[in-house]
Amino acid sequence: MATAPSAKLTPLLKDELDIVIPTIQNLDFLEMWKPFFEQYHLIIVQDGDPSKKIRVPNGFDYQLYNKNDVNRILGPKASCISFKDSACRCFGYLVSKKNYIFTIDDDCFVAKDPSGKEINALEQHIKNLLTPSTTHFFNTLYDPYREGADFVRGYPFSLREGVPTAVSHGLWLNIPDYDAPTQLVKPLERNTRYVDAVMTVPKGTLFPMCGMNLAFDRELIRPAMYFGLIGDGQPIGRYDDMWAGWCMKVKCDHLGLGVKTGLPYIWHSKASNPFVNLKKEYKGIFWQEKAIPFFQSVSLPKEGSSVEKCYLALAGEVKSKLGEVDPYFIKLADAMVTWIEAWNMVNSPGEKPAMTSLPNATSKK
Repeated sequence: MATAPSAKLTPLLKDELDIVIPTIQNLDFLEMWKPFFEQYHLIIVQDGDPSKKIRVPNGFDYQLYNKNDVNRILGPKASCISFKDSACRCFGYLVSKKNYIFTIDDDCFVAKDPSGKEINALEQHIKNLLTPSTTHFFNTLYDPYREGADFVRGYPFSLREGVPTAVSHGLWLNIPDYDAPTQLVKPLERNTRYVDAVMTVPKGTLFPMCGMNLAFDRELIRPAMYFGLIGDGQPIGRYDDMWAGWCMKVKCDHLGLGVKTGLPYIWHSKASNPFVNLKKEYKGIFWQEKAIPFFQSVSLPKEGSSVEKCYLALAGEVKSKLGEVDPYFIKLADAMVTWIEAWNMVNSPGEKPAMTSLPNATSKK
């Protein structure tokens, strides 16, 4: 278990960032994160049985929502929020009123760098988000905005200003984020490589986004970080963050925004059951071979200058193109539209679903 630093940390973006955590269990893992999280507000989205009491350690400012709260707040539009998969976390993105979001899973702990120092993952994510991305030209020293780095010889001066960073995608030590077939082939494999690097994902390049260690600029991303209709009652699971990542990256490329990946690392403590995962992923393993070429070739209208317009246009393309692959994608496209409607309802000007107006949601300071 981690020990608290002797000096109190000065948190970056203290009043501008929410930490979103999906969970089905008691949040004892937060004890290790206390030195880094205790001065931020937490939004906890409870999956599973809403009557089950979730224990949160003392000393945290948090709001806890369950399925009953989701249904009450969104009404018929609650159909766009999935459960029994980590996709329920996007409800936290919906109700947050902060400019930035950091989301982490409840089986992720504080990692250590090669010197043995505990990694402040949240601080590194914030640094990634507050510095530009280099989407149009790759810098071989990776992130040129890091201390001790710069643009290398031959990098065009006209591109050195970069673009705003919308997403910071962190990595994991110990249990890799593998799909079920790879888990079955390599059940004992562990990631022990700590690569001290941050890089921009180039424009036009997709990547497999993992939602367990992720931060984003909510003002730039807005509703584009939707984890889809995936999980309970759906023919596919464990593709919620993949789907969100593909949609998000297409939108960022269209609007001239950047995505970074690399640092920070967290310690992923346990592997999920590969046989259960295979059942959830089975259709996705086939469908991704159609979905990825779709995202690589999809074009959004030039007049789609807002995130909402881009996302609605993308939903239309999903329905018309991927709907031919399986009727599920028609249902998913409809959920994308419902998600935008829910976002606009909750986040309309002057609309603040204050915690005190949600009598059944659990609040703690």
